Amino acid sequence: MALHESVLEEFGLAPLWVRRGMSAAQEPVGEAGGEQGADALANQKAHRDDPRVAAREASSAALAQDGRDDAQIAMQTGEARQADSAQIQGERLAPSAQEQQRRVQAPVEARQPSQPPRTPEPPAFDGPPDDDFAWFDDQPAHAPAEARREAPEPSSIQTLDWDALSEQVAACERCRLCEKRTNTVFGVGDRNADWMLIGEAPGENEDRLGEPFVGQAGKLLDNMLRSLMLARDSNVYIANVIKCRPPGNRNPEPDEVARCEPYLQRQVALVKPKLIVALGRFAAQSLLRTEASISSLRGRVHEYEGVPVIVTYHPAYLLRSLPDKAKAWADLCLARDTWLAAGGVPSNAAK
Repeated sequence: MALHESVLEEFGLAPLWVRRGMSAAQEPVGEAGGEQGADALANQKAHRDDPRVAAREASSAALAQDGRDDAQIAMQTGEARQADSAQIQGERLAPSAQEQQRRVQAPVEARQPSQPPRTPEPPAFDGPPDDDFAWFDDQPAHAPAEARREAPEPSSIQTLDWDALSEQVAACERCRLCEKRTNTVFGVGDRNADWMLIGEAPGENEDRLGEPFVGQAGKLLDNMLRSLMLARDSNVYIANVIKCRPPGNRNPEPDEVARCEPYLQRQVALVKPKLIVALGRFAAQSLLRTEASISSLRGRVHEYEGVPVIVTYHPAYLLRSLPDKAKAWADLCLARDTWLAAGGVPSNAAK
């Protein structure tokens, strides 16, 4: 609906041509009014003596005046309604000042990243000893790059002699176990032995002394070797898959085994044993790369790095399960037969 000209003028929106058109339209109206006025005067002069004509003219003038008044009132009422309608439509289309401010501020607030609340630093406290629990078992606790030495490549490890290999293990930082160890446990025994015994990882006593299989489990192992006329300093070399103690005596992780295995491979290459005895489930599974149970691995001859492997129970397990000592003795007898078949020399003529 078009707005009335007076409304447009009220808002200052009336174009000039409208105003000129209105002026032009008023001129004929004025002239016509003048002619009608002259005619009316002539008629009034001609019939001034007739009272009926005078009465009709007076009545017509009154009706015309009333009609003009009614038209003016209707026009004013229509203009007021149009103005109200335009105001209401403008309020609907134009957002309020508060709404515009919210629309402007919303993208700004969206662009500003929310900062997490600062958590207070925990108070310093003395942690429990390593034997109670491993505080980094569930998450990797890698040392900073600047504090960790460059890990040697496995190919370079395979060229080291005994002294260089021992020094490399003592300074090793290839995995997270270096952070909690007391000593590395390299190995002990005859470096030219026919028998090589491989366990899982150092325990608390081994970590403190830096030697494998000490304490009660070590004494039982010495007794087992003595029954075969062997000893750890004569024709036997003892080592572990892992050279550092896992906190809490937990099982080593696969990545820890992978990083430490090159050292064991080099030890086997330097010793050149005729037989390997895997002590315990973890050592057997690591050497043979299997998930099979120790009961299914016993009683058979396996192979690691070209060397025959016999699987038996760990001495620490035998201390808790005395009936399985007979099974362990059967495993040692199989190991002795395998060693003799590989060219082993009886202990009374041992080198």
